[in-house]
Amino acid sequence: MPDHLCYSSRCPRKVTDNDRSDMGRKRQIPDINWRMNALLENVPRGDTDIAEVTNLERAVRDCVRLDPEHREAATLTTDHAVQVKGVSSTTFTGEAIAALAEHLPPTQSVEE
Repeated sequence: MPDHLCYSSRCPRKVTDNDRSDMGRKRQIPDINWRMNALLENVPRGDTDIAEVTNLERAVRDCVRLDPEHREAATLTTDHAVQVKGVSSTTFTGEAIAALAEHLPPTQSVEE
């Protein structure tokens, strides 16, 4: 039996309605790897703005805690593309970071 989904009526593995609903769900909610490396820039650390490399979850949580001015200036860069609201990117600022924050897991997956 083939290991793919086929829409042909002659294929021994026909696509069912359950397959279609599963496929649509996977396209709408891609998994985000919250443990991947992320570079957080333009964020004040003491008297200077020093870039920090951390995991994506911590970077997003740190960003949402910032005051509005610094939150808007922050830049977050990931190792791999992340898809949010149908757009795939490796660099996030302002509203894009806020969109990422909407998908944060309920508790931190990695210790700080």
